[in-house]
Amino acid sequence: MTDENNPNVLPSTPPDTGYVPVLPLAQLRDTADRIRAEVQKVIVGQEKVLDLLLIALLSDGHVLIEGMPGLAKTLTAKLLARTVDTGFSRIQFTPDLMPSDVIGTSVFDPRTSTFEFKAGPIFSNIVLIDEINRAPAKTQAALFESMEERQVTVDGRTYPLGSPFLVVATQNPIEHEGTYRLPEAQLDRFLFRIDIGYPGLEDEVALMLRSQEGADRLSVAHVRPVITPAELHHARALAASVRCDEKLVRYIADIIHATRNDRALMLGASPRASLAILRGSKSAAAIQGRDFVVPEDIQLVLTPVLRHRILLTPEREMEGLRPDEVVAQFIAKVPVPR
Repeated sequence: MTDENNPNVLPSTPPDTGYVPVLPLAQLRDTADRIRAEVQKVIVGQEKVLDLLLIALLSDGHVLIEGMPGLAKTLTAKLLARTVDTGFSRIQFTPDLMPSDVIGTSVFDPRTSTFEFKAGPIFSNIVLIDEINRAPAKTQAALFESMEERQVTVDGRTYPLGSPFLVVATQNPIEHEGTYRLPEAQLDRFLFRIDIGYPGLEDEVALMLRSQEGADRLSVAHVRPVITPAELHHARALAASVRCDEKLVRYIADIIHATRNDRALMLGASPRASLAILRGSKSAAAIQGRDFVVPEDIQLVLTPVLRHRILLTPEREMEGLRPDEVVAQFIAKVPVPR
């Protein structure tokens, strides 16, 4: 398991330095704190998971959440969606799900003798896809256009999706019967793959104590909207304006190129990964109230960006090597600019 539920993971700006950001990021940081507070009315622990979800929301990137059953993957996604005052839909992927069940279909109207398009549940702002690997490849492929181009094409006509548009998908890493492995092309469309680990001892005790306060204590009804779509759009523009020094841009490129020349890897990271790291590190800085990226911001997002974009050679997989360990090796051996 990863340690992505450990606290104090975001690099912060010391309060006594007198630093004043050029960008107006104080409200953005306050909004991020309020979203955390709302979600943590129900969820105990998982601070890093929540931070990464906030970064993805601010970076306009889709998220794949992976973890064992019972670790609140679906609940966490629901709670995040409730903090944004916008549309939400949930799609339960099953082996018999058809593409039209996701994107919609044209229905004949006998009154007008014409076909009318009936939009599917993908036409929402935050879309939760439960157990994405349970649907066959044809249905998974229906998500390609919507996730990348924010539009759906049916019967030769293109229908734009709303803004914001965020896909949060979940999958179980240990159940393989009745599942269909996501192809690399689809995995690459997710900004992050977040692995949820088991809670710590004290967090588990706190969770059980909280549940004794009443059956509805862990209900999503406790969470209230914090940010509107217009405010989110403004926050994303601010995050995109965060500065990343050329030395740090080269640092990202050095790591990406190292993945392409490593003998342990059969497939290195793509340029899309470079851009994902850049976007994510800017958002990580913005959430902390900084208008510039530091190396720790980059290192924070490296693993969730790369773990689903690199492929180990069969020999290294048989040795028990994991993508997270390979990324940690790159962080250790690529020189950090100062």
